[in-house]
Amino acid sequence: MIYKDFQGKQLSALGLGCMRFPVIDGNMAQIDEAKTAEMVDYAMKSGINYYDTAYGYHGGTSEPLMGKLLSKYPRESFYLASKFPGYDVKNLQNKEQVFASQLQRCQTEYFDFYLCHSVTDTNIDNYLDPQYGLLEYLKAEKAAGRIRHLGFSCHASLEQMERFIVAAGGAVEFCQIQLNWLDWTLQDAKAKVEMLAKYGIPVWVMEPVRGGALAKLKDDYAARLQALAPDRSAPEWAFRFLQGLPGVTMTLSGMSNMEQLQQNIATYATAQPLGEAELAELLAIGAEIAAQPTLPCTACRYCTEYCPQQLDIPKLIEIYNEEIFSGGYILPQAVARIEADKRPDACIGCQSCEAVCPQGIKIATAFADFCARMK
Repeated sequence: MIYKDFQGKQLSALGLGCMRFPVIDGNMAQIDEAKTAEMVDYAMKSGINYYDTAYGYHGGTSEPLMGKLLSKYPRESFYLASKFPGYDVKNLQNKEQVFASQLQRCQTEYFDFYLCHSVTDTNIDNYLDPQYGLLEYLKAEKAAGRIRHLGFSCHASLEQMERFIVAAGGAVEFCQIQLNWLDWTLQDAKAKVEMLAKYGIPVWVMEPVRGGALAKLKDDYAARLQALAPDRSAPEWAFRFLQGLPGVTMTLSGMSNMEQLQQNIATYATAQPLGEAELAELLAIGAEIAAQPTLPCTACRYCTEYCPQQLDIPKLIEIYNEEIFSGGYILPQAVARIEADKRPDACIGCQSCEAVCPQGIKIATAFADFCARMK
């Protein structure tokens, strides 16, 4: 396992994201505890020492399960990260109770790393609103020792991201951003990495394979990469890209099964950044993909928690994106397999999902187009 230094701590360069664990019967709120316990045990034995959960992951069940599973190991043998769910105003109004409940659910007296969760252009004003006083509260918790290191995860524009850093007044010690070879230009992640370097803030990576979208490429793209490195898988390409970026300290991967975990751990046994020709080809493919008018969903599932119709929005977006690629072949068959009251025409256009979407996707508009394409 590769390790990176952070203020004297040796962090495994690969961290276990606790948002995409194996589940039972497709229910994201029902984690398969036995399989997850096996994965955590393997991760610990293989040198992963960073575990990243959050208040809302898996419908609120990720924190309690990680608290239970990690309690088997000495507290000093791992670093635990969680996040404050300030994307919901109700949580800001009850910040003390929320934070206390997170410590209890995680069975810990402190968080090694704690973040303001998913700061975006649409919620940053609430995060910084003095009536809630969140940053001052978190600074106080850090002074009390219940937070060791404070940071934030961010899907905001470059300008709003910098605004948050400045407003925090030097309190930000690390920043977690969506970073992969497609978003290097598509979401201007390159500029964000450069801006963080200006402030001396190390980079934590989320969505390294974009919710799995970069783990399986179209045949023609895969063939171009295989010509350069025949034995390298698509996920390995994604991680090797990140290994070559200065400032990247932690790369989080939300692995859903043991096979993914084992493959990624093998990748992080050594640092092998991409060569110049490999990097050029990968970014060229990224530019071609970015030119496609698909929706940038990463299946984070924040949206599903707020949908009054209980639609599986990420799955519907996946079908919609496939329709754009295939031109109508897959759409009728895919929709026919969905229950009638869970299809895109069940969307009432309330936009509750859009308010929490880190990617800023206009979901209601997309579903209206989805319905038009089905006629």
